[in-house]
Amino acid sequence: MKQLVVSLTFSHEKALGQQVLELEMTLADSEMEKLFVDRFGTDGRSLIKVRAPGRVNLIGEHTDYNDGFVFPMALTRQTTILAKRRKDAIVRLASSMEPQMVEFSIDAPVKKEAPKWSAYPRGVAEALRLKNLLKVGMDALVFTDVPLGGGLSSSASFEVASGLALLTVNNAKLGLADLALACQWAEHHYAGVPCGIMDQYISAMGVKDHAMLLDCRDLSTRQIPLDNAQIEFLIVNSNVKHELVQGEYTARRNQCHRAVEVISRAFPTVKALRDVSMTMLEVCRMELDPVVFRRARHVITENQRTLDFAAALEAKDWTKAGQFMYASHFSLRDDYGVSCPELDALVDICGTIPGIYGARMTGGGFGGSIVVMGRHAAMADAVVAIDDQYPQRTGLQASHFVTTAGAGAQVVKDLAL
Repeated sequence: MKQLVVSLTFSHEKALGQQVLELEMTLADSEMEKLFVDRFGTDGRSLIKVRAPGRVNLIGEHTDYNDGFVFPMALTRQTTILAKRRKDAIVRLASSMEPQMVEFSIDAPVKKEAPKWSAYPRGVAEALRLKNLLKVGMDALVFTDVPLGGGLSSSASFEVASGLALLTVNNAKLGLADLALACQWAEHHYAGVPCGIMDQYISAMGVKDHAMLLDCRDLSTRQIPLDNAQIEFLIVNSNVKHELVQGEYTARRNQCHRAVEVISRAFPTVKALRDVSMTMLEVCRMELDPVVFRRARHVITENQRTLDFAAALEAKDWTKAGQFMYASHFSLRDDYGVSCPELDALVDICGTIPGIYGARMTGGGFGGSIVVMGRHAAMADAVVAIDDQYPQRTGLQASHFVTTAGAGAQVVKDLAL
């Protein structure tokens, strides 16, 4: 196994279609500590170590901006930051494999400057500065094994870890929900991505061996156990990203808003598709463009599937839960129109493997990853089938890893130098 640390290239401007090499981070604490000393030296003060995970959304896609339900799970892959408190207001950030070090001050509004990946910690630092939580800066070295560009929220993982490191070196207290909101603010105002709250919430507040049912309207959460040692999740990156993703995403949001405009004329209490039943949608069908009707149908049925999926997991009915995952994929493919042949091929391949309960695309669509739920014994068979059949069907190689439900953000420990 390659003992490498993934360099920091967190960027939503990543070249479309670029294949992502997923590397396993296997560095021990002592090796991380040595890399830190090589970059920053030591003055006898202690190092802090924090972690924040990436995430996969098990079900509930394109429901977040419709005030609906999502069901993310924290990964066992994460961003790790080693940091040392400084005596001044300077923040210095480095990657173990990036020659360029980022430096900025927190004693004034944090500037938006290159490189692009620095937008995430800069934005988080500014959000915390505005809350009067930061007095001193830090030297920090960042490691990650969250695959980049696969829709697994490497950016949110980086944001939450950055925020937790800054809070820790400042001995400052902030609730995890508020930390997640600060990171979302950073993504909006510094990275320029109008994301929902799901990614930051699960990275900050995930619970080991649980997935999170999140209500995107009131931000209430419910932790659902995933503590069966025989159940695992396979994340498969299609290694494809099609063009026009942002334009298509905007079009879907506009179509949802159009559906609400029409339906609310007949049902004035409707504020979002969250409030619409299938009966209400059918009443308004003749007034809706057929494409808009299908977009709304996906969101309405996906919200119900997400609730039903949570209930099936609570009942430990893995077969039923898996059926909801497949139904979600077919709805995303046929009604919402955000899948692609590569994702469909991966779901189809996994559906032929005994012991695999369900599979679906995860994330915004038009490429990225699928998530597969199955028994531990079936995962090796699924990987063999994917490695054999996916290149034949698409001409591409998929990358993949197996995970269980990981823990949310945490301060691991102090490391005395």
